[in-house]
Amino acid sequence: MSRIWVTGYRAYELGVFKDNDPKVQVIKYALKKRLIEQIEQGMDWLITGGQPGIELWAAELAVELKADYPALRLAIFVPFEGFGKNWKEANQEKLNKAKGSADFYAATFKGDYQGPFQLKGYQEFLLNHTDGTLLVYDREFEGKSTYDDQAIQTFKEQVPYPLSRIDMEDLQEYANDYQEMINEEHWNS
Repeated sequence: MSRIWVTGYRAYELGVFKDNDPKVQVIKYALKKRLIEQIEQGMDWLITGGQPGIELWAAELAVELKADYPALRLAIFVPFEGFGKNWKEANQEKLNKAKGSADFYAATFKGDYQGPFQLKGYQEFLLNHTDGTLLVYDREFEGKSTYDDQAIQTFKEQVPYPLSRIDMEDLQEYANDYQEMINEEHWNS
């Protein structure tokens, strides 16, 4: 599995509205742990979108992980060319930074948003051009990733397609691990 699609909750769905929110550190900690597992199992392309939240945090982590895993590549795909142009300036800056750090960037459709068919086509493109997905999503806490989860489940009915999920219970375990790590660092310093 060399090409892994990483997606999940948008920042606002997790109640994250500032970069310094402690939840971001826990989520990045969880993502980093899982991404390292994926890299050690053969991932050399982290493929994600440009949504603020899991996708852009994963892109940031990919850039960081390249220091220890120089073979890792980052690809960012967005569903249409005008993606993000109506966002708040801070989110546009994050997307532009990720685009600038990516080894590959493209839109799956030319032009601006034209309809839901672009989002469905985007999902189909990613499913057909990746070897598996890391999805940060819990079915008990719905969000926009419901659509990705449904598309992945339908795709899995047709072809073998590995799905690794981080749900809320997993995030709580990672939060506990992260807190233990912080406490140990505090006591050791």
